[in-house]
Amino acid sequence: MKVGFIGLGNVGGKLAGSLLRNGFDLAVHDLNSDLVDAFVARSAKAGGSAAALMEECDAVITCLPSPAASARVLDEMLPQVGPGKIWLEMSTTDEAEVKRLGAEVAARGGMAVDCPVSGGCHRADSGNISIFAGCDRAAFETVLPLLTVMGRRVLHTGPLGSASVLKVVTNYLATANLVSCAEALVVSKAAGMDLNTAYEAIRISSGTSFVHETESQVILNGSRDISFTMDLVAKDIGLFQQVADRAGVPLDISPRLIEIFADGIERFGPRELSPNIIKRLEEATGLDIRAPGFPAQMVDDEPEAPGEEVVVHRQAAE
Repeated sequence: MKVGFIGLGNVGGKLAGSLLRNGFDLAVHDLNSDLVDAFVARSAKAGGSAAALMEECDAVITCLPSPAASARVLDEMLPQVGPGKIWLEMSTTDEAEVKRLGAEVAARGGMAVDCPVSGGCHRADSGNISIFAGCDRAAFETVLPLLTVMGRRVLHTGPLGSASVLKVVTNYLATANLVSCAEALVVSKAAGMDLNTAYEAIRISSGTSFVHETESQVILNGSRDISFTMDLVAKDIGLFQQVADRAGVPLDISPRLIEIFADGIERFGPRELSPNIIKRLEEATGLDIRAPGFPAQMVDDEPEAPGEEVVVHRQAAE
């Protein structure tokens, strides 16, 4: 399978790197020519344009910063879509929009899959990230060999659009975890607790979470670097709120998270690293929430391993 990859940013570049590292025939495209050149130096081909990639490749993956960016790129590729062509949308996007775009791909005889990732840039880099895939079962089985190279755990979530819903659900939870971890660390410091001890107390208790065991570490280091920015958080939690609004679900926490990150963006700028949402509380209290011995960036310490489908277990009807 010849694969095209569009969007070589913090996540996309790492996913594309897994394909290249594992021997795929890969062509790449990005508005940043330096990123393309770096991949060409590693034996990838320069795609030239989105349309050229779709014309030349069996499957084209997009990993872009917004639904609008994905729509622009797909519009460029659509004239080249036909039977046998596959579009995989790995961006965090809107359920309704990926369904709309997927219908245009299907109308031309192509196959569309929404397959966002979850687990952090460090796991995208190692090929151990988790991947959700929304599509019919036949399409899933077609793309599974491709997805299991980029990810360790691959979950078929249902029809097109279902993966995008679950992706924003999990990003919402991660954001709520981040804000609560920030509050917990600041309160611990204000109450006179040693932050190294506080970190371990949370880690070994019912209060722990994936976010605590990763993002709390770079918060305490002071780098706050997880290669994710406040504008991207705002986009993701906004998409979650849209899902809730369409479903008619009144929420309490989600609107407050949107307000918190809007305030963070106003204070620190849209491209500020997302864990620096803790600066709102550092400034309010005058406290410095740092401690020795924590890493500046997260590195996946699991060796790369072949991915596999995660099977949803259901109790058989009696």
